[in-house]
Amino acid sequence: MSLSYLAHTIREEAKKMEDFREKQKETRKKTEHQMDALHKQKATQYKKTIEFKKTYEQKCRDKEEAEQNMNRNATTSSVKQQEKLYSKTQQAKNSAEEADNMYNSNVCLLGKIREDWQKEYVKACEFFENQEVERISTVRSTVWTHLNQLSQQCVTSDELYEDVRKSLEQCNIQEDIAHFINLRRTGDKPPAPVPYENFYSNQRLPPPRQAPPINRRVPPIPDSNASGDVLYSTITEPSYSTIRY
Repeated sequence: MSLSYLAHTIREEAKKMEDFREKQKETRKKTEHQMDALHKQKATQYKKTIEFKKTYEQKCRDKEEAEQNMNRNATTSSVKQQEKLYSKTQQAKNSAEEADNMYNSNVCLLGKIREDWQKEYVKACEFFENQEVERISTVRSTVWTHLNQLSQQCVTSDELYEDVRKSLEQCNIQEDIAHFINLRRTGDKPPAPVPYENFYSNQRLPPPRQAPPINRRVPPIPDSNASGDVLYSTITEPSYSTIRY
């Protein structure tokens, strides 16, 4: 497995994870919007029900007050006044009954909306839980696969490193230097010095004494037929290398 292939595989896995995340995000948004709508509906109905409850309680108080007023004036008021008080009491009674019906119907409606909200809330919780299970499972599987790929790449790299180490073990510094000297040397004596020539005498002075030549002992190139020795090629060959692979 090459590094370029590994990089390509990692990019593909990252793209899959990004697509998976976006897909879950869009699906989760739909459920969240639905739950928000139900929650707002429940809150609105609750507020309306509380208002009807206040109205109902006020109408009941008005009814009781009208009845008490009628009973107090039953013996002291005239017939016309009694009829007026009775009519007012009946009107308060009817208003109280109407408020009671409205309050009761709103309580029933609130209960139905609450049941629907509760059912959808349970479904949403189960949906989010399933999403988390899927997310954790997908991430775990992806990371596991990625680590396996990295482990395989480490094994491949270690094998290549071992081949290099084996080649380095065959490297002999002195033999490589001797091979280079024997291949590139120009001679075993230094250039002669330039003598002084007098223009007028046309006589050439003898050159100064030269130092004895320095002969560097070069180790012989190992026999190519000897077993276990390093084989050398000439530098003109394309495959020449001081390290044998």
